[in-house]
Amino acid sequence: MHKRFNIGSIMEKPNSSPAPSQSAGASTFRSGVAARMAGLAVETLRVWERRYNLSEVHRSEKGQRLYTQEQVNRLRLLKRLVDQGHAIGTLADLPMDQLVQLGTANAAQQNHRAGPIRVALIGPRLRERLDASGRVSGQLDICSNSKTLDDALPVLPEVHADVLVIELSELDQSAVPMILQAREAAGATAVVVLYRFCPSATIRHLRMQDCLVVRVPADMGELVLLCRTALTGQRAEVRHQNEPLAQTDAASPRFDDDTLSRFATAGNSIDCECPRHLAEILLMVGSFERYSAKCASRSPEDEQLHQHLARTAGQARLILEDAMETLARAEGFTY
Repeated sequence: MHKRFNIGSIMEKPNSSPAPSQSAGASTFRSGVAARMAGLAVETLRVWERRYNLSEVHRSEKGQRLYTQEQVNRLRLLKRLVDQGHAIGTLADLPMDQLVQLGTANAAQQNHRAGPIRVALIGPRLRERLDASGRVSGQLDICSNSKTLDDALPVLPEVHADVLVIELSELDQSAVPMILQAREAAGATAVVVLYRFCPSATIRHLRMQDCLVVRVPADMGELVLLCRTALTGQRAEVRHQNEPLAQTDAASPRFDDDTLSRFATAGNSIDCECPRHLAEILLMVGSFERYSAKCASRSPEDEQLHQHLARTAGQARLILEDAMETLARAEGFTY
């Protein structure tokens, strides 16, 4: 039996990768291909199109969205600008020439500040996690390293940092005054606030105070770009420490955030990154458990829902802690 091939389906356009959609002709691409070419997740492209109607795309006979090379180029530039801290909502309606000018200006500003940035760190094992990333050497001059805001306030007046980096897993409104106090004490030009869970109102409040507020990046090496972005005065896309937890069925955590951060940066004898990944998952689940419990105390109208979320997260944490204990014993970690 002989296979029959459509010649157009196997011939590639010179220097073109990936190949354009068959149904679109030589100059258009289906949404999945266009997203990959632009460096976007397909889901992100769908959200952008739905919310901001980024481009007037054509459709194939089967109703699939088709993008031209020019539209892909625009998406690629939008992705780069969003990564540099601009909000997609402010970029979506700009013409291509303005986007190009904005990208050029950003590059010039970042080149102007190409030397090491003096950074004051506030957060559990933030310095160790940065060092473990292996991507900040020579780019950040870490002039101060504190575990908490309380620890940092007495020393900040002496450090003369360009950027203040603060990590608070469950960031809420009560932390805002201390963050602003720390900025004033350090005399910092910019502030980067990292969180895992945070109410939108708190994010907006801090951004109104010219703070760059973003989720804790999976790769801490990205902090270099965040610091440079904060110094240019750009904003990031919106991508509860002492209050009692709501009652849950889960036992108290066996690992605190400091211990988990230590596991995340420790070397391991088995040639994989399981300790780091599992520690990061536990940090995220524990943070969500605390965050949901605090939502329950703030919102009487849906208290039962948030208590359920906190309880479920606590139960998931227990299972993951069993796995972490097994891994810790295998790797010889002490805690």
